[in-house]
Amino acid sequence: MAYPDDRKYTKDHEWIRLSGDTAEIGITDYAQQQLGDVVYVDLPETGASVTAGQAFGSIESVKAVSELFAPLGGTVVDVNADLKHRPEVVNSDPHGTWMIKVRIANPADAGSLLDSAAYQQLLG
Repeated sequence: MAYPDDRKYTKDHEWIRLSGDTAEIGITDYAQQQLGDVVYVDLPETGASVTAGQAFGSIESVKAVSELFAPLGGTVVDVNADLKHRPEVVNSDPHGTWMIKVRIANPADAGSLLDSAAYQQLLG
């Protein structure tokens, strides 16, 4: 699996795609493979604050429930409501399925995240 170059990655297997001061956040292909079949995604409300490195929601699969961690801090401006009814799209299109959109408090903080090559190296 190629990891797209248009985003940054975390060691917790989330991705973030910045556009100005707003960012889409989702999970990587590696994360969805580890989870197995996703059956439920619990996401915050629009207007909620998220803190870098802290849980913003959870994802439930047939195997386990895992927390979702925010790559950067900010305010939730949109939530992917489709995931309530179709959580399985996280499995079929992990890099095309965003979970939340966040107005980032400090976009420069993205420099501390992994690029595609560094993330793939982390996976070994």
